[in-house]
Amino acid sequence: MTTLTAPNHIDLSIIVPVFNEEAVLPIFHSKIISILQPLNLNYEIVYVNDGSHDHTEVVILGLKQRHPEIAYAKFSRNFGKEAAMTAGFKLCRGDAAIMIDVDLQDPPELIPAMIQAWRDGADIVNMKRSERFGEPMWKKATASMFYHLLGKISDIEIPHNVGDFRLFSRRTIEALNQLSERGRFMKGLYAWLGFPQATIEYERDPRAAGNTKWPFFKLVGLAWQGITAFSTAPLQMATWLGLSSAGGAFVYASYFLIKSVVYPDIVQGFPTLIVVILFLGGLQLFCIGILGEYIARIYTEVKQRPVYLIEAFHPAQH
Repeated sequence: MTTLTAPNHIDLSIIVPVFNEEAVLPIFHSKIISILQPLNLNYEIVYVNDGSHDHTEVVILGLKQRHPEIAYAKFSRNFGKEAAMTAGFKLCRGDAAIMIDVDLQDPPELIPAMIQAWRDGADIVNMKRSERFGEPMWKKATASMFYHLLGKISDIEIPHNVGDFRLFSRRTIEALNQLSERGRFMKGLYAWLGFPQATIEYERDPRAAGNTKWPFFKLVGLAWQGITAFSTAPLQMATWLGLSSAGGAFVYASYFLIKSVVYPDIVQGFPTLIVVILFLGGLQLFCIGILGEYIARIYTEVKQRPVYLIEAFHPAQH
């Protein structure tokens, strides 16, 4: 792993997690450079390669030969986007940093407005999606339901329909770097920080090229991670379900006790008995499963493995 310290001060860092994005990378970089150059800022673009197995690395290294302001980190394998964003915050050197996806669904043209909001006093500039073009209806609907549910059960207020496209001041970056938890849900961590925030609404564009790296079940996993990381509501739900089922079982037992006194010679209810046993058994397994999810996260934290491993790092040159 190579590390160098550049003597020049960095005003702005652009953090870009990438995974199998060879098709869109040249388009993205051309667009981002055209936005940044007129701003008269000393900037760096930090690409974090999250274990890509296409030609993403070749494309980035080719771009770096022509654009020395690029910093490039390569993971030893795929650790996930949350880990790539974490690495970006650790590696960036700017007074402020903007997290942006490479697919150009989040328009770089809004970067000047984000910088202005930061200069006006906001430590975090949230970019709220008022419309999500190019996404299927199921994804829009499930995303809306997720943000609504998380807002109801979370211990902190998480902005609705705000993704990873945001600006962070240096002090929020330093605060994020202090959070060492392994099961990371970055949107929740951003909200947990507090600090003065501003919100800018925008319309999200369709993907410029390539394919999404977030299929349905991967999104479900991320949503569940967010819920269990920032809410104990599932555990409380398991408790109330247990109490409800115990109360129902007591009422049902009382009914059969009275019935056995009134009709002592009648043996009935075998199907009902099977249904009750299956219901209670399924309920117990469900609650144990919820408990197991939290225990698994404790187990992950106790092992204290690093969130990611960097195989190679090529810093920006100014």
